[in-house]
Amino acid sequence: MSKACSCFLRMTCMRIAHSLIALALVTAPFASAVAGDVVAWPQWRGPERTGKIEAAAWPDKLDGDHLQQVWRTELGSSYSGPIVTGDRVFVTETRDAKTEHVQALDRKTGKHLWQASWSGSITVPFFAKANGDWVRSTPALEEDSLYVAGIRDVVICLEAATGKERWRTDLMAKFNAPVPAFGFVASPLVMGDYVYVQAGGGFVKLDKKTGNVVWRVLEDGGGMYGSAFSSPFPATLNGVPQILVQTRQKLAGVDSESGKVLWSQSVKADQGMNILTPTVIGNRVFTSSYGGGSVLFEISQANSTDAATVKEIWKTKPQAYMSSPIVIGSHIYMHLRNQRLTCLDVETGKELWTTAPYGKYWSMIANGSKILALDERGDLLLINATPDKFDLLDSRKVAENSWAHVAVVGNEVFVRELKAMTVYRWK
Repeated sequence: MSKACSCFLRMTCMRIAHSLIALALVTAPFASAVAGDVVAWPQWRGPERTGKIEAAAWPDKLDGDHLQQVWRTELGSSYSGPIVTGDRVFVTETRDAKTEHVQALDRKTGKHLWQASWSGSITVPFFAKANGDWVRSTPALEEDSLYVAGIRDVVICLEAATGKERWRTDLMAKFNAPVPAFGFVASPLVMGDYVYVQAGGGFVKLDKKTGNVVWRVLEDGGGMYGSAFSSPFPATLNGVPQILVQTRQKLAGVDSESGKVLWSQSVKADQGMNILTPTVIGNRVFTSSYGGGSVLFEISQANSTDAATVKEIWKTKPQAYMSSPIVIGSHIYMHLRNQRLTCLDVETGKELWTTAPYGKYWSMIANGSKILALDERGDLLLINATPDKFDLLDSRKVAENSWAHVAVVGNEVFVRELKAMTVYRWK
């Protein structure tokens, strides 16, 4: 090979390598300065906020020969789901009904790495007392910053490597809002240079570097029937980028830049119990509420300057409560207010099958045609998702009480029970 040819090949290889690096930077929005790799489970309901992942096929069994415990670490009470990177797990907790804490744990061993804390507690209404007075919102990790929601509508940004506080924004103080009756429940959404939260009596955009408020829309006043439960969801409907926001009274599309409400639709719910995360199916949005049934809306809008129209495609009786559904193919799998799992046809809303009762809440993750569900009673269920019947492959007791969202990264399952963090590994 000539010298000129050899030089050309080296230069070509270098250009390809540089191009691949640039492509990786563009396509990995959750790159972690902590772990040196892509964040594995960076936010509420996983990488795409949908409860769906792409991983190696799961086994059909959950027994000790197929799913083995790696470590377990005792913690204070929390309903927040874990955040997982290449080398650590971030968890929240409330201690002594007085202070909120964030801990970084070593992913391999569960060993404590650092913690940060601040004063923060509330007393929830008596009828919700069984659900506790502890931290609820799942944090979000983006690059080297961890964004945590304190129960009293406080947003804190921590350096993920050390736990050092970068900024703190008190939305109750900023907007003179009342104490949220059920606490800061919705989970932060990080997009571009901003953090979006449903707190402080509305939907708020914060500068992710400073915590400064950019705008607040969909003001509801907060308090007993104000503070939102549902978490915001990024979507593009008919080519129009927006953030889906479900308040206690309605569903809306909001322009992420200006805060303009592009459209809104009233959603009936007893006592404002609109809790699940809105689900996007093409240009349609599915939601379900306590006392309001399940409904599929179609959103029509040519561009962000035109008025949008909202059309109800179908409505059916099954009512969700707190569990966000999973969509696989043309079917919706959803845990209901009556504690059953149901399968709905996307096109018609027809109820194809419904199970016997389980616990009050399920968090679910889908991998291909399988669903891994964590019941609030601590039962882990492995389900073959099919519209023909409820096909339970296996189940196993893994906790005593777990309202936090289960996480799955590669061959590991992360279970945040009420007072502990446990990691299991598929064999």
